Amino acid sequence: MNPAQRRGRALRRLAGSLTATTFLGHTLLGFEQPYLAPVVGVATGVTAEFALETVEAWARGRRARYADRRAGRVVDFFLPSSIDGLLCAMLLYGGAHLTPIVLAVLVGVGGRYVLRVRPPVRARRARPGAGETPGRHFLNPVALGSSVVLLLFPWVGVAPPYQFTAGVSGPFDAIVPLAVLVPGLAVHARLTGRLPLILGWTGGFVLQGLVRGALGDISVVGALLPMTGTAFVLHTVHVIADSGTTPVKGRNQLAFGLAAAAVYGVLVQLHLPSGLLFSLVIVCVCRGACLAVAARIRPPVAPAPVSVPAPSPAPFPAPAAREAERGGQPIPGPVRSSTRTDPSCLTSLNAPESRALR
Repeated sequence: MNPAQRRGRALRRLAGSLTATTFLGHTLLGFEQPYLAPVVGVATGVTAEFALETVEAWARGRRARYADRRAGRVVDFFLPSSIDGLLCAMLLYGGAHLTPIVLAVLVGVGGRYVLRVRPPVRARRARPGAGETPGRHFLNPVALGSSVVLLLFPWVGVAPPYQFTAGVSGPFDAIVPLAVLVPGLAVHARLTGRLPLILGWTGGFVLQGLVRGALGDISVVGALLPMTGTAFVLHTVHVIADSGTTPVKGRNQLAFGLAAAAVYGVLVQLHLPSGLLFSLVIVCVCRGACLAVAARIRPPVAPAPVSVPAPSPAPFPAPAAREAERGGQPIPGPVRSSTRTDPSCLTSLNAPESRALR
């Protein structure tokens, strides 16, 4: 299975899990957002993706990525924006207003096309060719869009954690988070390879809870209590483990998760709300700045030497070469008569055939 197939399968499974969670949340679990919130979020994400991809394809002189004859490829292209719409509608709460969700999705999807780490000029080509994408996005779309909305509209808040299990009780309080966690971990273990990042994030969260409990006036149990909720599981599986805005190597993923947990601990210690989203945005910005600086200071790539095969010697020396070997003297050859009927053009004057003709 090639990377494109693995990515498509992972997107389909994550989107299916989120769709099921959204449906059960509005029917059984007790979501407090309007019923139209996920529909508006998905429609906004798909429309924004279509418009921005069309404009960029026209500007770059390439074919749009959604213009594929295979229906599966078209669906896979629009799945990330659909997932962003579902998550923004699930994690934000603005009462009966849908405008915050629309703005969050627009900012998140637009960040993929605007905020990118461009390739270096010296290490690669001075100008990207026709059809090439100038760099790669580095900001998590859900965290970026939600953070912008939370900063612009103080009356909008993060969805209350109790809404994910408000409609159930008893053992279902533990079954619901596990039902979200287990399929997500299976997808990241088999398809995306983001288990080191999840391990770094959860391990760092435990460490920051222990440190805050030892240095502050908060109990360790209270600092670690968010890990038992469905909101933390959704953030771990679907938001922070985004394969498009996180490192690929295992040690870099581990460092990314630890950094996000450390920044979260600092923000919560400073009594700043929405630490999960803001900490992820801060770490993504720092990673993007490091990637841009590292790309600019990378030494130029020297062109590979081109070996030109030596010409093979001619099987017979050229006449000019043979003349040079003889000291510049012309090479004698047969003298032919200008008259084609004269037998001397074929034989010598001393030949018997010539005497017979005389």
